[in-house]
Amino acid sequence: MKYGYVRVSTREQNEDRQLIAMKDYDIQSKNIYMDKQSGKDFERKNYKRLVRKIKKDDVIIIKSIDRLGRNYREIIEQWRKITQEKKADIIVIDMPLLDTTRNKDLMGTFVADLVLQVLSFVSETERTNIRQRQAEGIAAAKAKGVKFGRKRQYDPADYIHIYKRVKKGELMTKDAIAIMGVSERTYRRMKIEWDKMLTE
Repeated sequence: MKYGYVRVSTREQNEDRQLIAMKDYDIQSKNIYMDKQSGKDFERKNYKRLVRKIKKDDVIIIKSIDRLGRNYREIIEQWRKITQEKKADIIVIDMPLLDTTRNKDLMGTFVADLVLQVLSFVSETERTNIRQRQAEGIAAAKAKGVKFGRKRQYDPADYIHIYKRVKKGELMTKDAIAIMGVSERTYRRMKIEWDKMLTE
């Protein structure tokens, strides 16, 4: 039996490119499993369903090795589980050397394992580099004064005069919250900043 596995990292990404690539392999649509989830690990609902379903001599077809996953050690482990424990085959469309249905002799297995390890390493290295570039980009933007996160709805400086009245005992906390029109949680959060302002 032939199965296809498709993965995109987010719900917004399009899986059509992977599905089109599988048309030449005559896979029934009911046998194509898809996850819209990061490839950082293998905790994916449909991937797990697929691995549970496959039996000896079944074939899993994927577009490229990074669709299987992005964690070097876990890709190797999943490959071993599918090909050795389950005795099933894997075809990676973009990399003909990663086709366990061919060259089942010792040399063929050795070449496939070697290519898999190199590609898995490259995939994880690229993922690490992307994270590093993102961190460097954020640090550079912060150095230029770019603000990240949600814009604050309330500026504590605008209400410090009310807090001063609370501190003097002229106003109850619940009355101050009502005057400001904020939640108790927001009030408590601003109180931390007010106390800093008053001690500076």
